[in-house]
Amino acid sequence: MPIQLNIDSMTQMLRSAALVVLITGCASLQPVDLPSEHTLAPSRTAVWAALDADHQDDWFVLLNDGPTALDWRLRAIDTATESIDLQTFLWTFDTIGALVLGHLIAAADRGVVIKLLVDDSFMAGEDEIFLQLHRHPNIEYRVYNPFKRRATSSVTRWALNLAEFHRLDHRMHNKAMVIDNRVAIVGGRNLADEYFGLHGEANFRDMEVIVGGPIVQRISQAFDDYWNDRWSIPIDQLLHIKTSPADLDAARQVRDRHVHIHSEESAAERLQRWRSLIDSSASGKATLLIDRPPEDDPGDLDEAPVQVADALIDIFNAANEEILIVSAYLIPTTRLESVVDQAIDRGVRIRMLTNSIASNNHLTAHSAYRNHIKTLLGHGAEMHEVRTDADNKPLYMLTPVETKALALHAKALVIDHDKVFIGSANLDSRSLRLNTEMGLLIESKALNADLRAAVTPDFDIMNAWQLQFDENGRVIWVSDDQTLTVQPATSFMQRIEDWFFSHLPIEDEL
Repeated sequence: MPIQLNIDSMTQMLRSAALVVLITGCASLQPVDLPSEHTLAPSRTAVWAALDADHQDDWFVLLNDGPTALDWRLRAIDTATESIDLQTFLWTFDTIGALVLGHLIAAADRGVVIKLLVDDSFMAGEDEIFLQLHRHPNIEYRVYNPFKRRATSSVTRWALNLAEFHRLDHRMHNKAMVIDNRVAIVGGRNLADEYFGLHGEANFRDMEVIVGGPIVQRISQAFDDYWNDRWSIPIDQLLHIKTSPADLDAARQVRDRHVHIHSEESAAERLQRWRSLIDSSASGKATLLIDRPPEDDPGDLDEAPVQVADALIDIFNAANEEILIVSAYLIPTTRLESVVDQAIDRGVRIRMLTNSIASNNHLTAHSAYRNHIKTLLGHGAEMHEVRTDADNKPLYMLTPVETKALALHAKALVIDHDKVFIGSANLDSRSLRLNTEMGLLIESKALNADLRAAVTPDFDIMNAWQLQFDENGRVIWVSDDQTLTVQPATSFMQRIEDWFFSHLPIEDEL
């Protein structure tokens, strides 16, 4: 949610922050050296042995809508018998966050070893609950690239740590959950209501894939690489507070209050659900694309996380017929614009879907994107922007939907007719240069067809604005019932703010 501050409170916080920095000095946070820990080998318990008989190779199923994604996330946690590794960028303790928390604690209570690795960007004010989790005998919680000086306000926390801005500007955007080293969920969803269709005002259209087979062990190894990174620091090494012994009874019971969202199942019912899922899955060959975590300093340019960016460039260069691009935040680098131009020149059709000014939850990101619209259209790319009032928004949020707005958060590529990419990486400078990212490049005609069918309606004129040049070379926005000569903003002031930000030299930070 936006941070609402008046000038007096902002001034007071900055003064307090400056005083703290003067008192405590400017010593930087140092990474830690800990004994390496590794995820257990793939579980051989009865449930997984039964599923092995159904399918031993890699298999894939899209998690296209929030309610389905929630069901499978909770079902996977409830199926776990030995280990759960969870890596995420954002975790809000709203309905979804609490449900996931409750199921994780229930798994830990029955003996499952759980490792939680969360980026520190949006966790201000949540230290105590994570410290309590960390004290559970079967749960470990580590913070990735943390702020040294803690605070309950994000603004105050940044003010207190300004001296380390360059390090803290590099974040872990990866999102993955691995169950028993047998199945994994990879994609774009964070853990909060708006990513699963439960928010009361606005929800995201997002995308994930649930996978099984040998590729899961590669995802697990990648999690271990981040878990054992020197900048993944146990929460109890960051805090200097004393709390009472962990009291997680409320979280253990949270499922009972939300039975209308997710229905609990017996072990036999879960097994049958898994069998049905695998029966409907697509087979293929997956390659994990992942940035290397830093060894020394996340802000060191020599350790820039560009491995996923390089792989995506290769994907564009290898395309022969068509690329469907779904990217919530689209701010192409010079290199990416060049390969798009080259692909179109050799006859590859490029169709792009991103957020409109009204649907974008980061106005500055849209302001940077708008500077590329004419270039991309001029190259020949077909460009589409999500409508907040899209006809298909009931697919991505729970009722009532009439007053709710739709936005895009998915990151996916459909390449030709035999490959897809699904992951955490947007096609913007932050994903391609600053943050670490991950995703799966999957060679599968069946999954390609599934993803193509899932995203094709999003490009429809009923659900997205189509951007075109008019006879005078100006950009226009076309829908099923109107044509606009200005951006489809929520207000005149939003257009003014967008214009202002578009002239600031901030694109490399977005």
